[in-house]
Amino acid sequence: MANASIAGPAAGTGHETRRMFAFLAMVFGMFMAILDIQIVSASLAEIQAGLAASSDEISWVQTSYLIAEVVMIPLSGFLSRALSTRWLFAASAAGFTVMSLLCATATSIEQMIVFRALQGFLGGGMIPTVFAAAYSVFPREKQPIVAPMIGLVATLAPTIGPTVGGYLTDLFSWHWLFLVNVVPGIGVVIATVTLVDFDEPDFALLDRFDWWGLLFMAGFLGSLEYVLEEGPTNDWFEDRAIFVFAIVCVVSAVAFFTRVLRAKEPVVDVRAFANRNFAIGSGFSFVLGIGLYGLTYLYPVFLGRVRGYSALQIGETMFVTGIAMFLTAPIAGRLMQKLDPRVMMGLAFAGFALGTWWVTFITKDWDFWDLLIPQILRGTSLMLAMIPINNISLGTLPPAQIKNASGLFNLTRNLGGAVGLALINTMLNHRWDLHLARLHDSVEWGSAIALERLDGMTQALSELGSAAGDAALKEMALMVRQQALVMSFADVFYLLTFLFLALVLVAPAMRRPKAGAGGGGGH
Repeated sequence: MANASIAGPAAGTGHETRRMFAFLAMVFGMFMAILDIQIVSASLAEIQAGLAASSDEISWVQTSYLIAEVVMIPLSGFLSRALSTRWLFAASAAGFTVMSLLCATATSIEQMIVFRALQGFLGGGMIPTVFAAAYSVFPREKQPIVAPMIGLVATLAPTIGPTVGGYLTDLFSWHWLFLVNVVPGIGVVIATVTLVDFDEPDFALLDRFDWWGLLFMAGFLGSLEYVLEEGPTNDWFEDRAIFVFAIVCVVSAVAFFTRVLRAKEPVVDVRAFANRNFAIGSGFSFVLGIGLYGLTYLYPVFLGRVRGYSALQIGETMFVTGIAMFLTAPIAGRLMQKLDPRVMMGLAFAGFALGTWWVTFITKDWDFWDLLIPQILRGTSLMLAMIPINNISLGTLPPAQIKNASGLFNLTRNLGGAVGLALINTMLNHRWDLHLARLHDSVEWGSAIALERLDGMTQALSELGSAAGDAALKEMALMVRQQALVMSFADVFYLLTFLFLALVLVAPAMRRPKAGAGGGGGH
């Protein structure tokens, strides 16, 4: 049986050390895969210039990666059982490394999009495989060490992605966004092949592979990701392509769920959702994805569009969250042994809510120091939430279900990020238009205050001569637009505050795991 070696205890200290080194190599591979989601976000303008791409085409450098990754993540459970953890992870890491090299050498936007899609697909095989190994290989007494490790990587990598990308592009060139993966990737492949021995392959599963299930899943998740990525900037269903992909998504979803519930060997086993803790934990993971990816997006947009920060300045400002995560990880591991995990989750989401509420007082002058406390609260809360959510959701499942469940669990976090970004962008645009209309109504050009302000600005620009009046009008219009944008940011943070407060109330609905419960190397 493939699970026999998983379930057995580690034979001796040397074997335990070998497994820990093997696991660390896998964690590093996962770090690269998650980092690459966001590493290009601060450098898209440089890539666009280097490949002579249009503004519509360049967004696909990120979108193609996300669409391919979201298809592979749930598929990894089946492939891990069929090929074994060693060979799936080694093949994924090797392919990811090769695609990174090809991305760096791409000479056209078409090549870049294809290579990025393949890079995302192969990278998606590493992420849930690490989570599955953490909760199936190591006994429960090792979880306070292992759980903070994967929690830190899963949250830190996308947070510092823009920072790392900004530094690499600023110091070298955009090519190094991808070249940086090559040498570590080779090391991860070698370490995985030589050290990982967690389970055995079951190649007979490949004979029963559900190709129709894969096709329907790709249509469902790929179309959903496309609609969520492109919808906010293209008027949603007013755009014909988005409307068509939305129909493909719905039809594929119906076909996919019908297939997985009837197939003898489904491409994705959704029965893990029958477990109450896993189902609720996946919901928490979904919202955590909003907090992780949504805020990683919101802060840079504010700093770039309102404060005029460069990619490097944005990265330096955002790095506070990464430091807070790093310092909180060992504390969270200790607290996991002493506190009810539901209490930890409640505290974490209360911290999230406090941080987002703090930013509802945002003004156009907010800088690094004004965002310091909210970012510390976010980083601390991410770690305090991630570890107990992972433990309650995956740590209490039978070992036989963990591989499939890990793919589903990671999928919910990614989909949460995608849905969150779509909602945030849509609300940001709509509230901006609303505040802009209200401000235009309130700033009557015939009012004494507006005229006084306009006269002052005209005098300040008097060196422009006859053009001073027009320049002052233009400057005032820009000020109104900027103020409307800042007010729309505050509205989004209000919405996020209520969302996180709601989760504080839901946390008690989860069952506290029994002492010693769950899969793991010691069971």
